Amino acid sequence: MPVGNIPKITTDLFDGRQIHYFDDKGSDLPSTRKKDLRESASRPPLAELKHDPLTGEWIAVAAHRHTRAYMPPSNQCPLCPATETYLSEVPDNFDVAVFENKNPAFGALPEGSSLPFLESTSAVALGESKMAIGRCEVVVFSPEHNGSLAQMPISRVHTVLEALAQRTDELQGITGVKQVFPFENRGQEIGVTLHHPHGQIYCYPYVTPRTKKLLESIKSHGSSFFEDLLKFEQGSNRVLIKTESFTAYVPFAARWPMEAHLLPNRHVRNHAELTDDERLELADVYSKLLRSFELAYETPSPYIAAWHQAPLVPGGENARLQLQITSPRRAADKLKYLAGSESAMGAFIADIPAEDIAAQLRKAIS
Repeated sequence: MPVGNIPKITTDLFDGRQIHYFDDKGSDLPSTRKKDLRESASRPPLAELKHDPLTGEWIAVAAHRHTRAYMPPSNQCPLCPATETYLSEVPDNFDVAVFENKNPAFGALPEGSSLPFLESTSAVALGESKMAIGRCEVVVFSPEHNGSLAQMPISRVHTVLEALAQRTDELQGITGVKQVFPFENRGQEIGVTLHHPHGQIYCYPYVTPRTKKLLESIKSHGSSFFEDLLKFEQGSNRVLIKTESFTAYVPFAARWPMEAHLLPNRHVRNHAELTDDERLELADVYSKLLRSFELAYETPSPYIAAWHQAPLVPGGENARLQLQITSPRRAADKLKYLAGSESAMGAFIADIPAEDIAAQLRKAIS
């Protein structure tokens, strides 16, 4: 059964990467798009995965990412539609565009290469390295250089969610991909290198450390983990929004000064499994949550909006689609920095009680 109900136009860029155009419902954009007029070029070398024997984690080393654009002027933005004087990454006008990252941390498996085996129950040798296979994509929310997803019409937020659903469905079929992770970094304080409103999709060849811990929690609690978690959170005074299909709340053990989670009320593993009606409903809820992070203070707060989807491994069927929006902003003029305890030991110390965070975000939503 096809995922989503908006058309997708796919073409190639100058170096063989794909670009997909997703148009809003009722859009007057043409059914074909201009070709990329840049001279053909080769892709950067595949990044390397190095195994950290202290943690058992894989670290991607992608030196070519140093060459990516950093805060260019608006007339040289790679995410704006191409013009006669500047050929960007997007050759034609669009509503939402998704393309393979020019400088990816994870790339396609070279032809003739064997699939690297990353998950093992036996010890990994010291100095072990593998090819960083997978895929990285950029999701551009608008042709406009300024603004934010929170400020866009709900119809555009819906188009973005449609794009995430269709891309998730396709990307999960790539050989070697174990997890598909859509996310948005918003604000220079978070570390964004482009002002243009956009998000990304990372496709990992392994289960990420955060998700491994989640699977361990599910295994320890039982397959009803998310059902029980949702009931617990719905019974608290930390609920932000509750609709027929979704519940948004500040989690009991919130670690960030601003933090909101969202769960589907039924078991859904990823964006592709949502119905069309659920996606429409989610667009409204997601828009309200993002706006609350913009309105909690007089100026918008930096944030990371992370869509956790079930990994493609045994046990992953018990994981549920979950949105986690976090911000390091702890006051109008203060940020939380991850210093000794958090960075060195991974032991968080929360600055603000979850109930206070919920009250602040509910006020911004209302």
